[in-house]
Amino acid sequence: MQRSAMRELAFKLVYEIEIQKESKDDQFEIFIENNEITDENVIKYLKNIKDGINKNSEEINKLVVNNLKDNWSLNRISKINLSLIKLAIYEMLFESLPYKVAINEVVELAKKYADESAPVFINGILASVVKEKNLNGVTNEN
Repeated sequence: MQRSAMRELAFKLVYEIEIQKESKDDQFEIFIENNEITDENVIKYLKNIKDGINKNSEEINKLVVNNLKDNWSLNRISKINLSLIKLAIYEMLFESLPYKVAINEVVELAKKYADESAPVFINGILASVVKEKNLNGVTNEN
């Protein structure tokens, strides 16, 4: 399975965890079963995403809030957008995925699954995160 297809599954998993009431581990097992995922590499990747976002949720959420405009809160962001943002931040910061790849992938997913304003919104937040964390290697100093 291509990495883009795996990332799309990861987004769907993160989204389901965001909206469901079951434990993250229960939701993971349900997701694997319902999607008939048998490839061990895909299962390992998805488990890593689930566990990584969960483990680093405080830092990820703080980054999202710090980069929101006009006094927005996490509760105001749609679950689809929030899931895509969390996935990208996790992969950029904790999996060392190049930020251009992470942003491009989730923006493409937003075009497919979210409303028409989502790609610009998500791109804006993630671009701010890249600047804040200096992921592009350029300092903010003049």
